[in-house]
Amino acid sequence: MKVETFASIVGADFYTGVPDSQLRSLCDYLMNAYGTDPRHHVIAANEGNCAALAAGYHLATGKTAVVYLQNSGEGNIINPAASLLHRRVYGIPVLFVVGWRGEPGVHDEPQHIYQGLVTEKLLEDLEIPSFVIDSGTPETAVREEMERFRLILQKGGCAAFIIRKGGLTYEGRAVYGNGYALSREESIRHIAEAAGEDPIVSTTGKASRELFELRTAAGQAHDRDFLTVGSMGHASSIALGIALHRPESRVWCLDGDGAALMHMGAMAVIGTVRPRNLIHIVLNNAAHETVGGMPTAAGGLDLPGIARACGYPHVCTAETFQDLDEALSKAKTRGELAFIEVKCVLGARADLGRPTSTPQENKAAFMERLRRPEGETSR
Repeated sequence: MKVETFASIVGADFYTGVPDSQLRSLCDYLMNAYGTDPRHHVIAANEGNCAALAAGYHLATGKTAVVYLQNSGEGNIINPAASLLHRRVYGIPVLFVVGWRGEPGVHDEPQHIYQGLVTEKLLEDLEIPSFVIDSGTPETAVREEMERFRLILQKGGCAAFIIRKGGLTYEGRAVYGNGYALSREESIRHIAEAAGEDPIVSTTGKASRELFELRTAAGQAHDRDFLTVGSMGHASSIALGIALHRPESRVWCLDGDGAALMHMGAMAVIGTVRPRNLIHIVLNNAAHETVGGMPTAAGGLDLPGIARACGYPHVCTAETFQDLDEALSKAKTRGELAFIEVKCVLGARADLGRPTSTPQENKAAFMERLRRPEGETSR
């Protein structure tokens, strides 16, 4: 179904969401139609943020907002869906549009498998009726379902369209970019060289994929890296947990701007605990690049200033490789919590692959590496 037809059937004038590759057609359409005009379209930090924003829109206008998300974000909407939106609480209507990754019987990456399996059940448990749209769903069926949904929304309920791959199409393409210069992959190369044998926790998306391929190309083992392939926004907290309980090890966190924004409260906790052996690096390209390139709020934020306000004693921004190398060298020798923002250009190699080990294999190798005596290196 053409996304323009879908939008016409839905009839909403306010959308908020977290981008998803399965919903690339909708995301590009919204960017071309509205950009980031906050009267009509807000790209939020996380899906719970979206649900609350949609609630505010309804309170102000009496109308229903559309929240778009990847199904991995269902976990983030559970609390507001159950304790704010639900008819037994405030009865605030929201129409969700959910990209279905990891659908049973459809090959996908390991982090999506279980989430895909429970996608419909989670909505059912939240008493949110759903309807699946695929490439063959007739327009009449979507119109009929939307009429049913309208009756539910009018009574303070919520409803959801689940979108299979190819369920929505769009002939246009939005163009994304930023004014930064550094390659993310080359930046990660510099960081990995600086880290040496230290453990690295890398965030969801292309950063972990690039780190994996850099290790492979260099003939290095992957056991010093924990690749956070799912659980977006939590890499820094994982790194904090390791740093606190392996005080003899210097721990590096490769974070992304979208991930850091998604659960920014983690920075306040890190800054309060202030582990001396943690180096937190945010690769900031001001975009959700892995799922299409839609902008994040990080392009207009002073991330080092936020880190400083959270209690990080040493913060800086790198816009050149000289800046980056100097920042990495200082962070290694200080022995104190550090925050480094690396401003990266959008883009990745067209042939960028994915990790060839399973998450379980990655975990086992990483834990075994942490148990080795200090100074014993990987092969």
